[in-house]
Amino acid sequence: MSNEIEKLIQILKTSSNIVFFGGAGVSTESKIPDFRSSTGLFNEKLNVTFTPEQLVSHSFYIRYPEEFYKFYKAKLIYPEARPNAGHLALAKLEEMRKLKAIVTQNIDGLHQAAGSKNVFELHGSVHRNYCVKCHEFYDAKYILESEGVPTCRKCGGTVKPDVVLYEESLDDTVITGAVAAISKADTLIIGGTSLVVYPAAGLINYFTGKNLVLINKSSTSADAKADLVINDSIGKVLSDAVNAL
Repeated sequence: MSNEIEKLIQILKTSSNIVFFGGAGVSTESKIPDFRSSTGLFNEKLNVTFTPEQLVSHSFYIRYPEEFYKFYKAKLIYPEARPNAGHLALAKLEEMRKLKAIVTQNIDGLHQAAGSKNVFELHGSVHRNYCVKCHEFYDAKYILESEGVPTCRKCGGTVKPDVVLYEESLDDTVITGAVAAISKADTLIIGGTSLVVYPAAGLINYFTGKNLVLINKSSTSADAKADLVINDSIGKVLSDAVNAL
């Protein structure tokens, strides 16, 4: 076992209020591509006219709804994805009453699928979809099976994913809960995120606790502030550390 893992185990043992802040790298081991790595969506040639950022913007959704949903269904919903070792380790850490909250930039719902209860989804979830007129709820399966723009069975309105698009604001209630959790934590573990997406990445500035841990395959802007940096697979690192407790 590496010195870094042993140090992480000691941090977990002596912590009682852990918060995990995660990004796309948490779900890549579940075969969901991240947006910014060399193999991520932002480096695919998806369209000669529009960038991936534009394809998931509010402006594009309003102006080109059919194209938006075609991209959304093909590239942002992964019905076959299952929780990986990292998701399961975090759920186990919550069962042990050490992990108090997960703050995630992901929209895949895999933390909840793994068993985590207190999850703040900064960018929403593909599993929640609502009619823009009557607010009737629909699941991801309904969106995937819809032809063209999904419409409400009750009123005929457009069914929009509860996902924060570019140009849209984050949910105030989610932000408030995430800030409260991070500010109370004695240990903050940041994993699978490049910390370049704001305002989400700025939330880590509310941490004033004892241990700041970074787990990411590449370096981040917060590495210099961290007490422990591990550049390795997040699933392997978390499962090895949690299973050793």
